[in-house]
Amino acid sequence: MRASTTVILGGGVGGIVAANELRRRLPAVHRIVLVEKNAQHAFSPSFVWVMTGARRPAQIMRPLRALVPPGVEIVQAEARALDLDHQRVAADGISLAYDYLIVALGAELNGNLIPGLSEAADTFYSLSGALRLRQTLESFSGGRVAVVVTRSPYKCPGAPHEAAMLLHELFRRRGLRGKVDLHIFTPEPQPMPDVGPALGQALRGLLAERNIGFHPLHKLVAVNPGSRELVFEEAPSVPYDLVLVVPPHCGPRLTQQAGLADDSGWVPVDPATLATRHERVFAIGDVTALQTPGRWHPEVPLFLPKGGVFAHGQGQIVARRLAAEIAGATPRHVFRGRGFCVVDAGQRRAVAATADFFGVPSPKIRLHQAARVWHCGKVLFEQWWLAPLGFRREILRLMLSLGCGRLGLEM
Repeated sequence: MRASTTVILGGGVGGIVAANELRRRLPAVHRIVLVEKNAQHAFSPSFVWVMTGARRPAQIMRPLRALVPPGVEIVQAEARALDLDHQRVAADGISLAYDYLIVALGAELNGNLIPGLSEAADTFYSLSGALRLRQTLESFSGGRVAVVVTRSPYKCPGAPHEAAMLLHELFRRRGLRGKVDLHIFTPEPQPMPDVGPALGQALRGLLAERNIGFHPLHKLVAVNPGSRELVFEEAPSVPYDLVLVVPPHCGPRLTQQAGLADDSGWVPVDPATLATRHERVFAIGDVTALQTPGRWHPEVPLFLPKGGVFAHGQGQIVARRLAAEIAGATPRHVFRGRGFCVVDAGQRRAVAATADFFGVPSPKIRLHQAARVWHCGKVLFEQWWLAPLGFRREILRLMLSLGCGRLGLEM
């Protein structure tokens, strides 16, 4: 068996899972190289908890080295260029040759695409932004708060609604809820439209119970910091006192420059294998554009939502397929488009949904009503992900004992 080198670009959920699964399945003679610019890994689903003060940054961060086994080489550098013809990656002065390449670079946030956004708006989509928001909220005494989705697609589609409900709970605890006018504005027709009408209706009900205004079909075109107004396309401008945004998401420049991305800026992949149009090059997670076989409306194509649960599953599938191919076997594992979403609704309750996005004629969604068990499962999954590798099995057993195994994530 000839020794091989697999290079993985990106140390987020998908990249870490792929690296760990490959190392578990391949003999030590095969190199696995993980290229990531940050030495510390931050668990992004917990950024909303940092925003509200429920977590400190140290509680949701771990050294990347602690999350992968010793047999995975970590190159702390930023990938700068891809030479797909000669199978090489340039990263901060380093040149890496590969036999297989897994692109797990996620999405880039670009607030500069909307005039005034970067100057006026806060965001919970980065750790630094969540920390600034935490400080802002500590001194906030009332007014109109707007949670604004700027563009689609964006990662973690439940996060804006989760953030609004957690803000409701925060203001209620501080005795300020009566002084806060809380709203969500989005260009989408409903909450989480990619997950179908049932979850959207459930979320609208939860928002209404908390007196959180929901305004669909509002496309933000500018923010005016001077007059403190949100400017929408074909809708009246709205004044604000505090604005929290989901910034525009873009595909990484690297993939666009290398010719991996299509006109959308995202990387098209085979839905079953995650293979790109380039031989031995795969893409997983938020960087991809994966069209599903089913759709909610016959005339509107549906793409897999951008979420860590799908990056997790795709990382496993690609690693298993590569391990089989390297061993001389026929790869048999395929990605089946299954995942789940848990949205924290405050008061230690969460709503959950499981999904088969490859279902036809439309995805198959099962909705779980808001309950404490899903909130506990969300917390335990956070702890499972951040735990040293040797302790994960015990946390998984606890999750299964609580009934969280119904979410169906293979870990």
